[in-house]
Amino acid sequence: MRAEGLTAWFGDKRALNEITLPLVEHRVTAVIGPSGCGKSTFVRCLNRMHEVVPGARAGGDVLLDGRSIYARDVDPVRIRRRVGMVFQRPNPFPTMSIRDNVLAGLRLSGLDPDEPAVVVEEVLRQAALWDEVKDALDRPGGALSGGQQQRLCIARSLALEPEVLLMDEPCSSLDPVATAKIEELVHDLRDRYTIVIVTHSMQQAARVSDFTAFFYLGELVEYDHADVIFTKPSDPRTEDYITGRFG
Repeated sequence: MRAEGLTAWFGDKRALNEITLPLVEHRVTAVIGPSGCGKSTFVRCLNRMHEVVPGARAGGDVLLDGRSIYARDVDPVRIRRRVGMVFQRPNPFPTMSIRDNVLAGLRLSGLDPDEPAVVVEEVLRQAALWDEVKDALDRPGGALSGGQQQRLCIARSLALEPEVLLMDEPCSSLDPVATAKIEELVHDLRDRYTIVIVTHSMQQAARVSDFTAFFYLGELVEYDHADVIFTKPSDPRTEDYITGRFG
């Protein structure tokens, strides 16, 4: 996946300005920057969720497997299946069972797997949740802990077999133990999926990402291997941000 000259607006307010950024296959790219710099808007443009906000629009392009996701003949619903999204706060269907939560995305997309039990087990294993819930699949998703709910939401996204997984501050409402499990999960999933994670935590970005992009005021200031960004950034604004001088 690659963003090329990506620009986004909310009404007359420009939130992103001509972002060109590669998202390397089967690697984790962290997007960092202060609040309001366009991080969440950027990831929402990557699966066309930005355009569902009234008054929001995007320019430039996003390429997936070399093809524009904004082409007129491209179905945005199909794009959202290929480019999954995990949000800041876990959002399982609270009264729906764990099993039905996993299958919900498939059913809402009109897809009916031949062996739903196999799908449920496979993606719960990928989300490192199977051993914790395998004997309680009929329990409501809302009965799980916050960290378990987030992993359940990740499993729900994985059931759609996406190529890219977008994670918008997935640990912002979690405690340190649950956060560590999500970070371990990101490490495990990178071999199967291209992952983009938005985070406010410099430590988290350094731990989980292969590449890091620093956004500021809707601009891409710097992009490089994570170890370069966190040890030898080329732009003084990047150094000021990661050392806590602002943000």
